[in-house]
Amino acid sequence: MKGALPALGAALTAAVVLASAEPMPSPLRDEDIPRILAFGPWPPPPQPDPSNRVSGQPAAIAFGRQLFHTPALSANGRIACASCHQAARGFSDGLPRGVGLARGDRNTLALLDLDLQRWYGWDGANDNLWAQSLRPLLDPREMGASLEHVARSVRDAPGLRAGYRAAFGSEPGADDERVAVDVAKALAAWQATLRSGRTPFDEFRDAVAHGEREAAAHYPQAAQRGLALFLGRGRCYTCHLGPSFSNGEFHDLGLPHFAEPGRVDPGRHGGIRKLQQSRYNLLGPFNDDPARGSATSTAHVALEHRHYGEFKVPGLRNLRDTAPYFHDGSAATLREVLRHYSELNEERLHADGERLLVPLTLSPQETEDLLAFLDSLNELPAGSAVPGGRAQVDEAVARDRTAPAAPELHRPDVVADHRKKASAIRRSRQQNEPEAPAR
Repeated sequence: MKGALPALGAALTAAVVLASAEPMPSPLRDEDIPRILAFGPWPPPPQPDPSNRVSGQPAAIAFGRQLFHTPALSANGRIACASCHQAARGFSDGLPRGVGLARGDRNTLALLDLDLQRWYGWDGANDNLWAQSLRPLLDPREMGASLEHVARSVRDAPGLRAGYRAAFGSEPGADDERVAVDVAKALAAWQATLRSGRTPFDEFRDAVAHGEREAAAHYPQAAQRGLALFLGRGRCYTCHLGPSFSNGEFHDLGLPHFAEPGRVDPGRHGGIRKLQQSRYNLLGPFNDDPARGSATSTAHVALEHRHYGEFKVPGLRNLRDTAPYFHDGSAATLREVLRHYSELNEERLHADGERLLVPLTLSPQETEDLLAFLDSLNELPAGSAVPGGRAQVDEAVARDRTAPAAPELHRPDVVADHRKKASAIRRSRQQNEPEAPAR
């Protein structure tokens, strides 16, 4: 393989100069090639979940889709999962922080490519997708239901009862908790099918892998320069790696810890506590895998001081659809995200543990190049997307047009108010950020 790398590098250099009438040197180096190849191939095959006995089963997937769009599971009968996870926005909501029955503390995460993850939520409080699906049903600020309400909703609605019977092979029983967990497993079965489609970068990556010079030449020079910076001086690939552009772990980005003035968000530190106390983790009684083979990470996760203020590294695919950014929604645009890394305040970073970040001091041209690269991670048009990608999202968009919205979620005055509050929080947190726990 070592002997093949110079040849790949030469093929790449030759390919990229074809993109213009006058030859231009490639900004990418031979040593970048293995890293480029590691971002694919895309799409990966579906990853079955051994902890969920209906994972991958068509009847459960259909039932999960039905549940995702019904408001009956919420306490007031007005909020569905689709109210906040809108397909046109990458299954997020476009607000700085999610709004269900009340305003939450964090930005609404997108729901694509979930089967590739090990931890769920900004704080990793869940180690499986069905537990993560159950959490918003019971959260008083989101859908505000109880186990009893969820189970009763399925038993009492003929359509949901029939869907449960088709998915699980029996009627919903008298054990409310068991029925509610099954509802979450059906929701997880459907969400696990939401795969993002192919992107211009994927076309370039595959062309490099196969030595297809003419195909590689279509990748813009600006995106190539941004990719070179992503892999080089920026060291972005250290955390944003692999086909989904995320290591799936948690890091301190130098962001303040305010959930709101006077109240902090502990991030991963609080998430580990919740994970260890949960009945629905992979060590608990609802794991359908008797061998508990997927529970190793949960069994060995350790709570450390450095976890305070760490948040999950999100994937970078389809970023165009999922603004605003960061766990608190404090960056309205990708340009603001890059400005944060360019002007990073190192005094906000942990004094112990890892120190991966340094200010990038990006020039205006470097900022534009990185934006061009990030833009190339958005899906190709619907006609060229792979099955299960853009076409599936477009189908979900059509369903979402009739999905109930969270109370007052889309009123312009409410959205403006949330954005105003987010701006106020950004200003105040710079003046008086509370200290992390003593180390």
